[in-house]
Amino acid sequence: MRKIKKGDEVIVLAGRDKGRRGTVLSVKGDRAVVEGINIAKKHVRPDPMSGQQGGIIDKAMPLHISNVALFNPETNKGDRVGFEVVDGRKVRVFRSTGKVVGAEA
Repeated sequence: MRKIKKGDEVIVLAGRDKGRRGTVLSVKGDRAVVEGINIAKKHVRPDPMSGQQGGIIDKAMPLHISNVALFNPETNKGDRVGFEVVDGRKVRVFRSTGKVVGAEA
């Protein structure tokens, strides 16, 4: 089980986007792509076969997992994540409050 998953709201801890929040679009290995964070200019060639126009596009580049923390809405800060077994299921919990991640209660 991963500590940071697709769809999680995270806060950036290091880099030029430090302090900004966004939603995780994908996680691959030890890197995560966060919506609107770590944007780079990418030069693309036109591809008439697929109808793609050429030019310069903005693309969200991956960040290392260690540079993001799960956003805790209770404390309005980034938080570390641990694991506990609740009702026979392994769930993610915030370290500071002990509450289950994503629980609407």
